[in-house]
Amino acid sequence: MAVAYRSGYKSSPVTARDTIIKLDSTKATDRRLINGPFRKATPAPKQSPVKKDTIPKDSLRRDTSSRDTGRMAMAADTGRKSASGLESEVKAHAEDSIIVDNENNIMYLYGKARVTYEDVELDAEYIRVDKKNHLIYASGRPSPKTGRYIGRPIFQQKNDKPSYADSLLFDYTTKKGKIFNPASEQDGNFISGGQAKKLNNEEVAYKNVIYSTCNEPYPHTHFGIVITKGIGEKHRIISGPAYLEIAGIPLPLGVPFGFFPKPESRASGVIFPTFGEDQRLGFFMRNLGYYIALNEYMDLTSNVSIYSRGSYELSTAARYLKRYKYQGNLTLSYGSHNYGLPGDPAAKDFNISWSHSQDANAHPGSTFSASVNAGTSSFYQNSPAGQNYSLTQLTQNNLRSSIAYGKTWAGTPFNLNVSLGHSQDITQKRVTLDLPTVSFNMSTLSPFDSKNRVGEQKWYQKITVGYSLQAQNKLNNIPESQLFTSETLTKRLQNGMQHTIPVALSLNVFKYFQFNTSANYTERWYLQSIRKRYDRDDPNVSPGTAVIDTVGGFARAGEYNLNAGMSTKIYSQANFGGKIKAIRHVMTPSLTFSYRPDFSDPSYGYYRTIVSEASIPYTYTAQTYSIFEQAVYGGPSAGRSAGIGLNIDNVIEAKIRPSATDTSNTDKKIAILQGFSVSTFYNFAADSIKLSPISFSGHTGLFGQKVNISFNGSLNPYVVQTRDSISNGAVVRYARSLARYSWQDGKFPMLTNLGLSMSGSLNSSSFSPKKQAQPNTMQNMTPEQSRQLSLINSDPGAYIDFTVPWNISFSYNFNYNNSGVTTTTTNTMMISGDVSISPKWKVQYSTNFDFNAMKLADATSFAIYRDLHCWDLSVQWLPFGYYKSYNVTIKVKSSILQDLKLTKRSDYTSNRYYGGGF
Repeated sequence: MAVAYRSGYKSSPVTARDTIIKLDSTKATDRRLINGPFRKATPAPKQSPVKKDTIPKDSLRRDTSSRDTGRMAMAADTGRKSASGLESEVKAHAEDSIIVDNENNIMYLYGKARVTYEDVELDAEYIRVDKKNHLIYASGRPSPKTGRYIGRPIFQQKNDKPSYADSLLFDYTTKKGKIFNPASEQDGNFISGGQAKKLNNEEVAYKNVIYSTCNEPYPHTHFGIVITKGIGEKHRIISGPAYLEIAGIPLPLGVPFGFFPKPESRASGVIFPTFGEDQRLGFFMRNLGYYIALNEYMDLTSNVSIYSRGSYELSTAARYLKRYKYQGNLTLSYGSHNYGLPGDPAAKDFNISWSHSQDANAHPGSTFSASVNAGTSSFYQNSPAGQNYSLTQLTQNNLRSSIAYGKTWAGTPFNLNVSLGHSQDITQKRVTLDLPTVSFNMSTLSPFDSKNRVGEQKWYQKITVGYSLQAQNKLNNIPESQLFTSETLTKRLQNGMQHTIPVALSLNVFKYFQFNTSANYTERWYLQSIRKRYDRDDPNVSPGTAVIDTVGGFARAGEYNLNAGMSTKIYSQANFGGKIKAIRHVMTPSLTFSYRPDFSDPSYGYYRTIVSEASIPYTYTAQTYSIFEQAVYGGPSAGRSAGIGLNIDNVIEAKIRPSATDTSNTDKKIAILQGFSVSTFYNFAADSIKLSPISFSGHTGLFGQKVNISFNGSLNPYVVQTRDSISNGAVVRYARSLARYSWQDGKFPMLTNLGLSMSGSLNSSSFSPKKQAQPNTMQNMTPEQSRQLSLINSDPGAYIDFTVPWNISFSYNFNYNNSGVTTTTTNTMMISGDVSISPKWKVQYSTNFDFNAMKLADATSFAIYRDLHCWDLSVQWLPFGYYKSYNVTIKVKSSILQDLKLTKRSDYTSNRYYGGGF
């Protein structure tokens, strides 16, 4: 036995058969092959004359007139026309030596030899060219140091992919030949072992070869089909008797004849289904389909699933890709499921999924993108198999879509964005649509500045002006059942246009202070507004409830506000003599003044007041409302505001002395607190409760920014008083703030809410130096990478990265709320990640832990993956909860054989929550 290497694949050495030529030593031609250049010449049997066809052991030391010898990477050119009729040029090269036997017209090449003739290229450790008989023999040889079989012949003709062999014999005029222990590949299909005989340029005869998806030479192949006899054509293999073999063990599964694909490109064909039983839908045949390769840019896959109790599912998926231009995929799905009793109407569901991305360089100045996921709210729950039982899909509460187009005009401050949006609440079964939203913006300009200005800017030249236009058509919070009715489109469609003009001025005052002032004007245009009224004569309206009427016609609303502020920076530093050299504190206080008039004043006409008639047993009721309160951009705010806002931002950093081994001798800066802000606002125009709640927030990073921590909260500076009231015959406690500060009573302001979050993602590469690699973009993506990316996008769970030994992601969230009467808290931790317990085994996990309930969430899941080289084994397990289930799958890695898999599954619909026995 020897060791063979397969060029082009990263794999460990595997044992391979030596040359398996079956030759007869009594024949001169075969005897020359048996002897070869690495063995001593053996005499032929006495009854057969010995033809001198080998090089004597000491031939290299003799100088004969009949032989020309060359040494050390010499090349030979036999381009002259000879008596044998050789017309084309044969180019030969070898790193060790070339020996030319002029007497027998044979050339021997040793050490990384290469022979080129017309469209044929051959590389091997040893090559012999017999020009008289037009034969080329090539083989490897055992390494003198390791004993491994090295220099296996590599044969390539025209644009065919290279073929490998232990040895081969080839007639370069007829293009016929024999290949022993061949190994070739065509788009994910591999042929290895046995023998092959090249009949012509289009056909090859095979004997005892293995057809598999493994890229390692025999006998490493774990799984394959042994073709005892067959003919290989350009796009297929026509086989005689063939049987299945696993790890070298034949199985009693065979066929008398067959056709095996050997495509050079994508080809259309049938997708085989899977069979099984669903606890509620009955026996099934899932994902019977047909794949159509429309062209080199687009393909189409259609599938159907049928259940014995009358349910069915249909889906069509199209993928498209044009390099340096765009890529995307579109999926249309429909399902009819009978989950109820016999005779109940079936649940009809549909879903549309579309994603599209455009290369940034395809159309400079314009962009187009799409991310659509829309359909009925019950689609994912009723069609779990169509989504590979994805827990993420089954537990989602919202569906969102966005289609956006952007345009920027070079050399101008203008840009345009147009988008269509969709938001769907699966739980409430309500939909919000934006049809469409238009945004036209002008970046800020300095109208009083000159392009040809000389010298420093004047104060008035620093004034900036901007403009923004927003327009929207919207269907807001519409029930799914009413979405496509005529009344919804005519009476519930909201539209509006908003213009915003900001004017700002920024100056440096007294060297250390930054002065900012601004004025903002907003104008809103609508084609409808609302009116409210009380109607106590209508029995369908409860007492005290206002009736809302929509009034058509143009209506406008304008508002403005003024702001001015001053800010500076204060630096302080504490120096130390130890490892910590210094700690620096940077404080940025800012003081702002703002003014906004009361737009609820009747003179503006934006607000109205309604008063009900008094009648026994109901007294009168009064209500002030905005006629734009249901508009897409709302209306001007009520209440006058004139006050001062205070904000203090803090940053704390430490300077660490360099270690003794640090040759750069540079101090290291570490952020202790990246930001901590405290802010409040005092409204002089308010009647009482003039001071707003004191809010605070901060964030920082730990372990080299690998763990992020953020927090926020607010404090109520006023005394809170609790009272009792009666509602519906029950005593209800409520809280209200008194016009008295809590510190006047010697108390700290009450904490009304607090939020703390901590998240991070760690893996083995986080603690090793990062290597600079070429960015993986659409510009440098190969066609094979694009195809693999499409597979990952269609089934993200199918991609497992075994190159990362371990990875962990976590997120901790704590929230506290205090209304003055009751307090509520949430305290959860989410952990997910994976670990490679060996180079071929990986375990994935994901869970949520509720510290209040002290239990794991129902979404806990585990997965185990085993890399079987050409195959993948995966086990997915949800141990408890509503979606309790397991799934075991073994499948082929080859991209063209993704549907060749074996699955054992326990659906979540069979557990006890559904009345099953799981």
